[in-house]
Amino acid sequence: MEKQKILINAVRLKDTLEEFADFGRTENNGVTRLALSDVDLKVRKHFQSECEHLGMTVVSDDMANMYATLAGINNDQPPVVVGSHLDSVKKGGRFDGVLGVLTGLEVVRTLVENGIKPQVPIVVANITNEEGARFEPAMMSSGVLSGRFDKATMLQSTDTDGLTFGEALKNSGFEGKEENRLTDAAAFLELHIEQGPILESESLQIGVVEGVVGMVNYEIEVSGESDHAGTTPMPMRKDALFATNNLITEIREKMNKLDDKLVYTIGRMNVSPNIHTVIPNKVVFTLEARHQDTKTIRQVEEIIEGLTESSDKEKCEVKTTKQWDRNTVWFDKKIVNLLEQTTKTIGYSYKRMVSGAGHDSQFISTYTPTAMIFVPSVNGKSHAEDELTFWEDCENGVNVILQTVLDLTTK
Repeated sequence: MEKQKILINAVRLKDTLEEFADFGRTENNGVTRLALSDVDLKVRKHFQSECEHLGMTVVSDDMANMYATLAGINNDQPPVVVGSHLDSVKKGGRFDGVLGVLTGLEVVRTLVENGIKPQVPIVVANITNEEGARFEPAMMSSGVLSGRFDKATMLQSTDTDGLTFGEALKNSGFEGKEENRLTDAAAFLELHIEQGPILESESLQIGVVEGVVGMVNYEIEVSGESDHAGTTPMPMRKDALFATNNLITEIREKMNKLDDKLVYTIGRMNVSPNIHTVIPNKVVFTLEARHQDTKTIRQVEEIIEGLTESSDKEKCEVKTTKQWDRNTVWFDKKIVNLLEQTTKTIGYSYKRMVSGAGHDSQFISTYTPTAMIFVPSVNGKSHAEDELTFWEDCENGVNVILQTVLDLTTK
């Protein structure tokens, strides 16, 4: 049987995606499934049941990462792993993360129904708390697996109710042994929706992802003085919000002179005392920037760190604090090339690209051969209830992963 003629069951994939979306489905057809919440625990149990029905063994590690294994002919060899995450942001979409996990499930279902016994084991992985929407930071568990994050520190991360990740972990029923961690694999493959508009705008079916861009995040604090909004003359004010407005204008002017692939965002801003009759005395806001070139990121940092004071007119003080950063990660060239060749063989249109969003693959790639592919997001939407990837695009992506898995496990 020729590998390219083995295809997934598209109707089954669609039905399974909708079935999993019922775990946390919102009124507007999105999904809220925060890590280790009751609904996340329910979808985990359902995922485990579906895997065990196929004859797979399912274990969890000490961070509640789930590994469902289809035995191969040579089970002492490193497995091929397909995975992503089942957790979502609040009022997120039906495809983000879960599509990557169900890709692995559909691949195994296809192999089983075709009577194909892989040479090496195939593992379908659900990585815990990729989103960081309940417990910060994002990509928590893959960060622990890779040594990027300290486990003891992660266990102390709290949600809005004050519950720690460690407490949620112990209560989950999915806290396994550290020895069950993913430590070695022949390949780690992740299919994800693009979460951006590029593939759709260029009418392409597949994005072959070469890596994940680096980024840096700063917190900027602007301090002035509070006074009465009606009695303080404009020249005598130290208005932190006006000063912030000046800073943002300065930041945009300088950032826009750098590379056009640079993206930057002011995503959070707190104004104090936030009373309409009081001049603001403090503004704290975040500024993050992403680019694949470390030199460009360094230029960004120089711009931010140069914001030591606002214009003389406002007479405010500025403090910049670097919160965290990450380097650009390049995926395994052999696996990237294999995904590209598979895409070409099937006949899908594609382009090589880098990811602006973070994914578990970027941390896992530091210790095992890893690569990703993207499928289009309608209007570039993600982390929103109206997130949508057409069923045919989901099917295309899973077929690429299927053929790649066959290449890696049946030769």
